[in-house]
Amino acid sequence: MTLDLQPGQRLARGVARHLAGHGFVSVEEFVPARGLRVDVLGLGPKGELWVIECKSSRADFQSDGKWQGYLEWCDRYFWAVDTAFPTELLPPETGLIIADGYDAEIVRMAPEGKLAPARRQVLIRKFAAHAARRLHVLRDPEGHGVFDFDPATR
Repeated sequence: MTLDLQPGQRLARGVARHLAGHGFVSVEEFVPARGLRVDVLGLGPKGELWVIECKSSRADFQSDGKWQGYLEWCDRYFWAVDTAFPTELLPPETGLIIADGYDAEIVRMAPEGKLAPARRQVLIRKFAAHAARRLHVLRDPEGHGVFDFDPATR
């Protein structure tokens, strides 16, 4: 099966592969709170949570006015871009990952900002539920609307 991925989705795939090499698991298009949707949320072997926003172009980056709202939902925040992206546009106080559809490399480690334990627990539970729903849909694509709701809005 060949997937026809958009540029940002290719970056997310490379990021997920790279994170897996560091013992992380990840989900894409994760909603930590109403009105927010992160491209990739990585969950590390020690419970650390990383947000990675994938930007495929200058215009994609410049249209993202919500990224600072993601900082309170992770331990580290990264941008993932390809080699052609003008990285001087990215805030230097954030992490930087260079990616393609096959792999990625952390070029600048993001500073650490520890989540409160209660928020971490909520996010890890949401992460698990999100991953389980995705797996269910893969196994039962004709699930007859079982997951036609957004649990983040409940």
